[in-house]
Order: sequence, then structure tokens, then C-alpha cells
Amino acid sequence: MTSQGLESVARELVAERKGILAADETISTLTKRFDALGIKSTEQSRRSYREMLFTAPGAADFISGVIMYDETIRQKSSSGKPLADVQTAQGIIPGIKVDTGAKPFAGSLSETVTEGLDGLRDRLSEYRSMGARFAKWRAVIRITDGLPSAACLSANAHALARYAVLCQEQDLVPIVEPEVLMDGPHTIERCEDVTGDVLHAVFNALYEQGVVLEGMLLKPNMVLAGKECTRQAPVQEVATATLRCLRRHVPAAVPGIVFLSGGQSARRATAHLNAINLLPELKPWKISFSYGRALQDPALEAWHGRDEYVAAGQRALYRRARANGAASVGTYTEDMEAASASNDEPSHRRDWRDD
Repeated sequence: MTSQGLESVARELVAERKGILAADETISTLTKRFDALGIKSTEQSRRSYREMLFTAPGAADFISGVIMYDETIRQKSSSGKPLADVQTAQGIIPGIKVDTGAKPFAGSLSETVTEGLDGLRDRLSEYRSMGARFAKWRAVIRITDGLPSAACLSANAHALARYAVLCQEQDLVPIVEPEVLMDGPHTIERCEDVTGDVLHAVFNALYEQGVVLEGMLLKPNMVLAGKECTRQAPVQEVATATLRCLRRHVPAAVPGIVFLSGGQSARRATAHLNAINLLPELKPWKISFSYGRALQDPALEAWHGRDEYVAAGQRALYRRARANGAASVGTYTEDMEAASASNDEPSHRRDWRDD
């Protein structure tokens, strides 16, 4: 694939009113979410859950791509079709998470560096042959009064850049995800400063490694106060701080910015995305979403691990995808949340108590 081909895929991923479904949770992470709802986590139940998401009627109108985990891209649907092919048949672009997780950063008790570069070229080649057209790598940055350290920023930025250039070498669009965590008591002002430092370091590293900016996407956090901060900024303030930070640090050559939800509630993540897109300042990139839990949580709860609730889970995903599709162009309203739960979702809380 040429650089023009990479750019074409990148732009398809941020097509009008569309964003990305992040369904790349590790087995252990998804098991914890299943456990919280009393769902037994097996390869079969995880496959059934992902297939439910990938085949939700109408969701492809608002979901351009799906990020999968290694287990998922190797699985087949109930009809025997590879799940990547199931997505492609609906006009959804298959993607893959390729990092191996955040590990303790040498010399630090509280920072991490994301690993997975060893053997990455061969893994990318294999994923490409299995139908993936883009990939994702997540770096995790923690805020305290003294963190992040310059060394940790440098190590994570370098890893993101090496991953990105290897992706492009193997004809995959890299999604570059430097996540500044919401954990802690830091203010929104502190988050903006750190997010700016992180983006500056990442784009310097991308430039040094020769990454083609037109053939990548950025998946950043929004600028938010820490969860333990006594003052939580209103939606408009978050939008203003986030766009200001992006305009200062993200080159215009990047086709799109797809936000992570980062622990926000489903509705709050949608409201923030909408507010950012409503701001009058110039936005040289498409601004959309690459949400995991903010898209999945309502669907997971509606499904509850039961075959008879698959349609309810799919309707829940569709509603959230539609709302975020509207937010990606600044047309989301609270009225879109008014669908009656009695019509669209099963009363499985009562059902589970009766079992």
C-alpha cells in the first residue's frame, strides 16, 4: 500500500458521522467485566459477545472500524466466517491491538512503558494477512505533582513512533494512543499542561522515525480533571481546553483525531465530543471517537450473556453509536437519549434476581 493508500484508509476511519469501536480488551479485562454481571468468561462467550457487537443492525452506519484483540481476530462467527470478514462484509474496517501492555518502567515505582516491539514486524504481517487494515498501540501516562518524568515520556513516545513506522511499512494505518490517565486529584489545568507535553514528545518522535502523518490517526485523551479532583470542569470548559491543547500540538497533516473515553460515562463522553465539534475554532482534522466502554457498556448490560437478549444488546450499541456519530458533527442532543428502555431493553435485573 502506498502512502496514498494509507491516507485513504485513515480517512475512511474518520468518515462523516463515523467513529471506531474499540473492542480490544484483553481476556483478563473482559473477564472482569463479565464477572461483574455474572457472565461466565469462556472463549465461546467472548466470541458470542464480540459477534453480537460486530453484527448489530445499522451500527455500520456510524462505526467505520473495529479494534480487535488477538483472540478475536483469530475467531470465526457462528456461521464459520472469520470475524474480520464479518466486519468487512458490512463495510467496517478490521483493526488490531498490537501492544503487549504497560509494564513497570525501569527505575520508577509508579510509571509504566508499553512493550511489544519485539517481533512486531512479523506479527503485523500476519495480522495484515488476516484482514486487518489498521492497528493500535496504547501508552499510559500517569499524573502526579512530579510525574510524568521526562524519561518515561521519552520511552513511551519512542515506542509509539517505532510501532507506527513498522505499521506503515506493513501497510497498516497506525492509531497512536498516548493516554493521560484520569486517576488522581489533578486539576484540568494540570491535565492540559501534561497532555501538551505528551503530544509534543510523541510528534517529535514520529517525525524522527519518519512516520507519514497523513497515514495515521491520533487517539488522545480529552483534557479532564482527575477523578479525585474536588472541582470537575463543566462540559464547555473541557471542550475548550481540549481543542486548545490539540491546536497547539497536533499537526494539521494528521487526517483525524479519535478520542478515547478514558473512564468517562457513556453520555458524558458523547457530550464532550459534541461540545468540541461545536466550537468555532478551526479544526484541521476530523474529530471523532474510538470508544470502548462508552460504546460497549450499555450493550454488555443489555445482553447479559443470554442468547435471548442479543437483539437488545445490539439495539443498545446502535443507540450509542448513533449518538456519537451525531456528536462527531456537533448535532447530538439529549433527545437522542430518550428511547424507552421498556421497549428496547429486557428487564434482566429482575430476571437475574429470579434465577
